[in-house]
Amino acid sequence: MPSITREEVAHLARLARIELTDAELDHLAPQLDQIIALVGQVSQVAADDIPPTSHALPITNVMRPDENVPCLTPEQALAGAPAAEEQRFRVPRILEED
Repeated sequence: MPSITREEVAHLARLARIELTDAELDHLAPQLDQIIALVGQVSQVAADDIPPTSHALPITNVMRPDENVPCLTPEQALAGAPAAEEQRFRVPRILEED
């Protein structure tokens, strides 16, 4: 299996606009080589009989039946509001009008 060279790491660093010292290049080259080797091992796993999944466990939606229930009146909804105007919550203006 071909190994990652120091020059390839330097090229990748330039593409990613990452400045690496010579010591960092020497340190990262074997690490990247090992990472690529491990990814290669994972891809060799015999998984032909395993269906692709998005989650490890099956997921089901828990639904409840729709029920009509009484809702709040405008007065009840606005009862705890610090300020109300024309049956609406009054909030501070955040945008100026032109």
